[in-house]
Amino acid sequence: MTGPSSDGRALDGPALDRPVADGPRHPSATLGATPDPAADGPAHGPSQQLYRVEHRTTYRYSDAVSASYGRGYLRPRDLPWQDCLDHRWTVDPAPSDAADAADVFGNTHSYFQVTTAHRRLVVTGVSTVRVRRSDPDPAVAGLPFEAARPGSWADRPAGPGGPGVDPVASDLVLPSPLVEVTDEVRRYAADSFRPGRPIGEGVDELTGRIHADFRYRPGSTVVGTPVSQVLRRREGVCQDFAHLAVACLRSQGLAARYVSGYLATRPAPGRPRLVGADASHAWVAVRLADGSWLASDPTNDTRADERHVTVAVGRDYRDVPPLRGVLFTDARESRMTVSVDTRPLDDAGTGPSAGGGTPDEPVP
Repeated sequence: MTGPSSDGRALDGPALDRPVADGPRHPSATLGATPDPAADGPAHGPSQQLYRVEHRTTYRYSDAVSASYGRGYLRPRDLPWQDCLDHRWTVDPAPSDAADAADVFGNTHSYFQVTTAHRRLVVTGVSTVRVRRSDPDPAVAGLPFEAARPGSWADRPAGPGGPGVDPVASDLVLPSPLVEVTDEVRRYAADSFRPGRPIGEGVDELTGRIHADFRYRPGSTVVGTPVSQVLRRREGVCQDFAHLAVACLRSQGLAARYVSGYLATRPAPGRPRLVGADASHAWVAVRLADGSWLASDPTNDTRADERHVTVAVGRDYRDVPPLRGVLFTDARESRMTVSVDTRPLDDAGTGPSAGGGTPDEPVP
């Protein structure tokens, strides 16, 4: 959200990798509810998992806020490998106006307006989502990376023979506000993309190099930290590594998008699972020659799989923040807390899963 200021000054919503404490569990107004189709289905195996995801953000202010206007990305996407079975988002105090809409990338973003005076604002999204592991066609991942460049698509018709020209994907080759493509980025990326190299191999190597070359250090960066600084200091958090990977892929003429979502985790052996202790996560996806996408997580040196819940995609973080908005207040102080819980369920959606589907302590 934005504020605090009587003139509507902006203050961005929660950054990734910075979860804080729990907030109230029962906001008063339920918005954007979707029906819950049959939650039962095929029993999940090692390649798919059902989750209940709760993302709650609480703002507290030192003085009354007369009006709040917000927009956020909280609903997981429906994708060939992911089904959002149920989603509800709530706001407390109850909003005077609220709506859902799709953006240019196909994400669902939610808008709300609160005109009741308040000193606390709570926004919660709760979803049930099934995620399957989705591996690219080996033949397509084995093509030279040059074949995936948007310029090579024009000669191939849309459909089984090729993706045709996609103006949105073509835009994902260009630099964006938080993804600068510099000569230093090009040099770093070139080591993984030698001429003719299969794109799957190149992406996997780039992912591994970022994981090995950069230190995961919470608090070392902010939302707007430029890629050049991350590359120079060799440290950051998941959104920084995702921005760097996107920049490297774009430097090779590839269409790459920033992915915002959640990563299922489990506690260390002998430690209890802490509700609300998970975090938002970010990774990257590159468009292949057949129009499909290969997603990779440089923070954890792995391809995205059934542990990764996709919420939104865009050019960079600024396209898909969990929450953003404006408020009007004379308050001098404000405090924001964030709680994220990604809980595996059984296929009836009624309790914790007894099966697998989460790794040993991945870095959020």
